[in-house]
Amino acid sequence: MGKARKSDRILLVSVVMLMAVGVLAVFSSIAYFAEIKQTTATSLILGHLTKLGFAVFVMILFSKVDYHIVIRFAKIGLLVSWGLLLFTTLFGTEVWGAKRSVNLGGFSFQPSSMAMVSLLMYLVHYAHQTGKDMRDFSKGFMPAMVYVGITCALIAVEDFSSAAVLGAMAMLILFVAEVPARYLAALVLIGALGGAAFIGSSSFRQARIASYIDQITDIKSDALVGDNGYQAQQAHIAIARGGLFGVGIGKSSQRDFLPAPYNDFIYAIIAEEYGLLGGMLVLLLYTLILIRGVFFVARQAFDSVGRQLAVACTIGIVTYAYVNAAVATGLFPVTGLPMPFVSYGGSSMVFSGILMGVLLNISKTRRVEE
Repeated sequence: MGKARKSDRILLVSVVMLMAVGVLAVFSSIAYFAEIKQTTATSLILGHLTKLGFAVFVMILFSKVDYHIVIRFAKIGLLVSWGLLLFTTLFGTEVWGAKRSVNLGGFSFQPSSMAMVSLLMYLVHYAHQTGKDMRDFSKGFMPAMVYVGITCALIAVEDFSSAAVLGAMAMLILFVAEVPARYLAALVLIGALGGAAFIGSSSFRQARIASYIDQITDIKSDALVGDNGYQAQQAHIAIARGGLFGVGIGKSSQRDFLPAPYNDFIYAIIAEEYGLLGGMLVLLLYTLILIRGVFFVARQAFDSVGRQLAVACTIGIVTYAYVNAAVATGLFPVTGLPMPFVSYGGSSMVFSGILMGVLLNISKTRRVEE
């Protein structure tokens, strides 16, 4: 049986706190971006608040829609995202050397965010429809991998890091859906070989990986001086300046040197202004979302669809956050992934709101033992 209840309050509080931190961090780091855009920081922060308000609206809306209904439209969303990804590759706006966004009606939109949400939800829906055949290589596993492969390939054309992260999340969803480990292990090996070949086909990607290897092994004293290491260098300086308690709200100096401090490197600005304690608090909030989503909402979900979907929504949020922080601290190579609910931008904010809304809807019902 299922028992109706209110949405998980801990998830709600965690998201609201992340949004509040994000508004402060974006306002602190947006000045240089405003100068480039020939506008004011106030107008940009108002735009961020508008997008944030829309994300809250979407989150509330999806928290009231039965998740069984939502996943029925996942395949349509996935097919639409494929078309948008192709359109972006051909006619998208190039930023930092990659075409990741497209302007639709005056609004900038990143189809990769839509593809991520649609793919994760469709895999849950597909696993539910396939049932025990998911353990069969030809009947269950291979058809699922066709959707994963096409989606990741379309994203990888312009954004290899996002494709790699999405592929890893898809593997986790399939593991939860009880796909045999030997299939997944073979797929990981194939993906690693394909990724190596993809990196080898681009001198830009090779230079970025080489810079990262030099950074972590300290092979070259100037490993962080070149163009490929500049971003990591400035992020490290920001974190070092922050110390334990930070330099204070709005007092960041590295915001004038870091590329995209309001988005890709927002965690470095948080660590600089709020210190190690502030950075740890942000990661603690995401960890709290992870714990509540997987060990409470998923475990108490009404059915297997709710359990798998709760895991999918949770990892779709926290994985991006952890990768963003890992890039800023030098644990991962430089990527272009935003921090959900914190970074400036509309696409990531809205689709993160969809994931959280679905997760909240799942939390409203729980199994009642007889």
